[in-house]
Amino acid sequence: MIQRYQKGSRMSQAVSYGGLVYIAGQVAENRKAGIEEQTLDVLGKIDTLLKEAGTDRSRLLAINVFLPAITDFEAMNGVYDGWIDIENPPARACVEARLADPDLRVEMTAVAAL
Repeated sequence: MIQRYQKGSRMSQAVSYGGLVYIAGQVAENRKAGIEEQTLDVLGKIDTLLKEAGTDRSRLLAINVFLPAITDFEAMNGVYDGWIDIENPPARACVEARLADPDLRVEMTAVAAL
């Protein structure tokens, strides 16, 4: 059965099917915040969606990180490294990419097992 979480008119923030949950691109609420605060906000949103779907960060399979300025890589990793389950790290990609709003410093997608 397909389950959709936080549905909107354009998209769902997460969709589960076949034992997996797919989390849509998450961005910070405070678009004027620095990279560390935006990263914390994004990871918090991922945690919330994982919990809503009935799983947690220890079951993450993959995370994709999008940074409009790759110079934020180390600062983002400083927050990410404190959040990730070091016993169960997911596969990860991090790329420099222009985001929809120029004030956004980071966007992340994720896939986790249920």
